[in-house]
Amino acid sequence: MKTIVITGTRKGIGKELAEYYLAQGWKVIGCSRGESSIPHEQYQHFALDVSDEQAVVAMARQIKSSHGSVDALLNNAGIASMNHALLTPADTVNRILQTNVVGTFLFCREMAKLMRRSKSGRIVNFTTVAHPLNLEGEAIYAASKAAVESLTRILAHELAQLKITVNAIGPTPIETDLIRGVPQDKMEALLARQAVQRMGEVRDVINAVDFYLRAESDFITAQVLYLGGVC
Repeated sequence: MKTIVITGTRKGIGKELAEYYLAQGWKVIGCSRGESSIPHEQYQHFALDVSDEQAVVAMARQIKSSHGSVDALLNNAGIASMNHALLTPADTVNRILQTNVVGTFLFCREMAKLMRRSKSGRIVNFTTVAHPLNLEGEAIYAASKAAVESLTRILAHELAQLKITVNAIGPTPIETDLIRGVPQDKMEALLARQAVQRMGEVRDVINAVDFYLRAESDFITAQVLYLGGVC
């Protein structure tokens, strides 16, 4: 039975990903700032902040002790804040960068150490179409995800000798808490810039993640896949 680590599993896309892979027969290890919302015998939960280095290292040590190794990592946890740059306080900037960039890096670093035994590790980081579309009001969020994309490409080279692939997926807007505060007119304008002009669905994300996780995808690394026809 394979083991997958998914960050941000208390709600939204992360929770649905966890439930999907549990249904596919994986052992799922999740985390969030809050307690578990997934009652399943093959699910293990850690309550932590993904940017807390000591907590992430402690989590990795517990996983090594209980599972030995990890086969895949989905860095789903992320936060956003839609503000004009002139109205964005430094604490918002720091909070977004800590969660989206530092958190992603820490989990890549620690889980890659646990993938060395598997010889076929898979890391999938989450970015956003806000980056290639240069969305107004999303300067810091888009910048944080641009950093995640750069991290993805460089780690793909650094981890290739360990047989670990590192890729990223950039979903279009999906009905989650992350976009709840976006005005309707801005959402419609965003969808109009997609080739496929509809809201994204979790099934779209799962389809792309499944592709990256396949054994046959061992030659696919350092790639960023935007959904909806965004380029």
